[in-house]
Amino acid sequence: MFNLEIVTLARLLIDEARERSLRIVTAESCTGGLVAGAICSIAGSSDVFERGFVTYSNRAKQEILGVPGDLIADLGAVSEPVARMMAEGALEASNAHLAVAITGVAGPGGGTPMRPVGTVHIATARTNQRLVHEEHFFEEDTREGVQLAAVQAALQMMRDRLV
Repeated sequence: MFNLEIVTLARLLIDEARERSLRIVTAESCTGGLVAGAICSIAGSSDVFERGFVTYSNRAKQEILGVPGDLIADLGAVSEPVARMMAEGALEASNAHLAVAITGVAGPGGGTPMRPVGTVHIATARTNQRLVHEEHFFEEDTREGVQLAAVQAALQMMRDRLV
């Protein structure tokens, strides 16, 4: 299901989180749970994976992760502040130490001149550390391509936070 790079990153993330006794939580919109799926496809993931939130709708982002509706209305769901709030909300709503959040436009429709298809915001939050955000533009030909590129970037960001 997942390519070798994603499987390898997920395996390394699990091993490194286990070594540090850290638990992981995901908050996903445009990837629809694929980051959690990649992690959970690895045997032993239950040692570190706390839970995953698929907050595809704006309402879910508000109700589950505490993202303010005004923020979404003013800046749009695909924005740095929303990704940051999603990561912080996931950390607060779990017993995890490391959170990743993804919001973006996977396509093929839904893009705008300001946020074209392939625009993805990823944020990671770690207990007692600063929050990290990255904006990506994935020039993939398909929805699945954008989603898998976002999964790979998210897994790498989480690994980077474990150092």
